[in-house]
Amino acid sequence: MNKLLLIILIHICIQFNLDAQYFITPQLLLSRAQTAPEINSKAAVLIDAVTGALLYSKNPDEEIPPASLTKLMTMHLLFKEIEEGGASYDEIIPVTIESWAQSQPPRSSLMFLAPGQIVTLREIMLGLAISSGNDAAVAAALRLSPSMEAFAQLMTNEARAMGLKVTRFVEASGVSEFNMTTAEEYAWFCRQYIKLHPQSMKEFHSVQEFSYPKEHNVAPAYRNNPRTIQQFNFNSLLRTFPGVDGLKTGYIDESGYNIALTAVRDFTRFILITLGAESTRRREADGNLLLAWAFENFKTVYPVIGEIRKERLWKGLEDEIELFLEGEIEFTSPIDRGNNLNYEIIIPQVLIAPLPEKHEAGFLIISDEYGELKQMPLLTARSYERGNFFKRLWHSIVLFFRKLN
Repeated sequence: MNKLLLIILIHICIQFNLDAQYFITPQLLLSRAQTAPEINSKAAVLIDAVTGALLYSKNPDEEIPPASLTKLMTMHLLFKEIEEGGASYDEIIPVTIESWAQSQPPRSSLMFLAPGQIVTLREIMLGLAISSGNDAAVAAALRLSPSMEAFAQLMTNEARAMGLKVTRFVEASGVSEFNMTTAEEYAWFCRQYIKLHPQSMKEFHSVQEFSYPKEHNVAPAYRNNPRTIQQFNFNSLLRTFPGVDGLKTGYIDESGYNIALTAVRDFTRFILITLGAESTRRREADGNLLLAWAFENFKTVYPVIGEIRKERLWKGLEDEIELFLEGEIEFTSPIDRGNNLNYEIIIPQVLIAPLPEKHEAGFLIISDEYGELKQMPLLTARSYERGNFFKRLWHSIVLFFRKLN
């Protein structure tokens, strides 16, 4: 790439806010990315969940409290504990005075935990995902840590382990304005969350209704009238936008209306984070607008590449070298491209031993009828040692005369 083209691309990225730290917009998608609609939210990031390609961003680095999006980190830590064998969905969670609904701040969203209830961890997680219960978040935190302060530190430590530099937490529900994130960091977190817990969409985040408490949750004296409260998922796009199956909404005065959205159609999944909308209506409109635009303009392509052929090795103990592709082969394409794929292997230089493992020997170009779509490096599968003196001498002679031709 010449310097002029590089300068032009950098200028385009800055002009259209496509320079987020955690994600990049492939050159193939730049022209389509420039057609994104305007939205109301203060900050937003839209990515392809599979490839991580950045499709849209607005103020991606602005620090904004996540509000109840915080509960996704709480759920992530619960999933981890379950997967590591330290907890189970069916275990009974203590309902302490700290987790009672009546102990939560005014205007809290609630699961309606109360003294004497019998509640499982699965129900707590449904209360987090659907009812967005602050009481459920407290119960979850105290299941995993001795105090809210200790759990908040665990959350922040986990954020650092996942590569988040700004995101931090002081409590588990999102009620505090001192919890903090950015749109790009939360998109990064959600991409990892979906990869680590793919079952969470079906089992929790796409569930539209949660009724609690039921007969089995209350003491025997109250089972004839458990005072069950039916609540619906705050993510209204589950009901109005085909393909949406998660993840979480949030609101506090200091942040505005936030949402972490994901939607899948025809093997293409997008993740959209919007922070700081003025109202629920604006938040839903932004989600509708950006997801519709994404599905109209982009798709994930899954190439099928056959066995990579062996290449000639000169002056080595062996005469052939095995190569492999580095990185994910999937890529994001404009919606009208990537249907008829072909690929070409390019080995630009003669391969001469010795060669170390993972030496970049060449690259594979994936194309369609309109041109190149993706280029991937081809690396040596292992190290290759030099052959004996006579073999090296003979190959030197052969290579010398090949250059003359």
